[in-house]
Amino acid sequence: MTDPRIVTDAFIPELPNHYKGKVRENYDLPDGRRIIIATDRLSAFDLILTAIPLKGEVLTQTARYWFEQTADICPNHVLDYPDPNVVIGRRLDILPVEMVVRGYLAGTTSTSILTKYKRGEREMYGVRLPDGLRDNEKLPAPIITPTSKADAGAHDEPLTPQEILDRGLLTPGQWQTVSDYALALFARGQEKAAAHGLILADTKYEFGLDRDGGIVLADEIHTPDSSRYWRADSYAASVAAGTRPASFDKDFVRAWVAERCDPYKDPIPAIPDELVAATSRVYVEAFEAITGRQFTPAAYEGTALERIRRNLAPYFTPTEPSLRGA
Repeated sequence: MTDPRIVTDAFIPELPNHYKGKVRENYDLPDGRRIIIATDRLSAFDLILTAIPLKGEVLTQTARYWFEQTADICPNHVLDYPDPNVVIGRRLDILPVEMVVRGYLAGTTSTSILTKYKRGEREMYGVRLPDGLRDNEKLPAPIITPTSKADAGAHDEPLTPQEILDRGLLTPGQWQTVSDYALALFARGQEKAAAHGLILADTKYEFGLDRDGGIVLADEIHTPDSSRYWRADSYAASVAAGTRPASFDKDFVRAWVAERCDPYKDPIPAIPDELVAATSRVYVEAFEAITGRQFTPAAYEGTALERIRRNLAPYFTPTEPSLRGA
């Protein structure tokens, strides 16, 4: 039986201009606003691995916390929150570069600096790392490791700042602005995470251009889906033992998969129900640890998707029949 809390897909025919991303469903309104619905899909290795109950709600509310905490650093796209899984934002022209900021030698994907470092690489993303670093060790200073922004099913590719400029992906001014924003956001994130007993090890940011050409923070910020958080009290012992620090992020599932197959070549094994349930608890625990607030799931009748549809009814295209009694 399907869990009524899970939002696997969020196609709503009464809403216009649908676009399905890896995790989110987007709808563009004629007035320049965008409806972004966070589903419970879990993406890793450029694949959808499974669906995690309450994940979309947790991500939306965690991002809401961080957008509010960083509004003084740079503008963001948020206009309203009509539902716990939904944000209404300004429609932006998303810049074709993901700004990944890393404070530690960590990661499991092919583009992670730990993977590259273990292959013997020291020069990566336009940065040279020193020899002798241990797994998950703190870097001398946070670095930006930008990647291309791939379409669904494609792989993000590592980029250097010079490649970004040479390919015309960003202008020099845009690169400077997004770099400054990314490092300032990361510093704020690390500061507030530390105050709650957490380490923000790395994260990614997406930026877009508004109608006036201004650079605006988009998508999400400092969530367990876009970031790697570790518990500070166990970090030193984990690094000394050569084990992965206790985390809140989606490596909880990603590491399980990576231990059992090459996810870029082999079929992905079925994710056990127990791991799905445990991961859901991790997301909730992450919200509470990151924000210092208790997480209370949204109330609903029927399914979570039906609740979302009811809350989005004011945005339905006028020529389409409204959803009644959903």
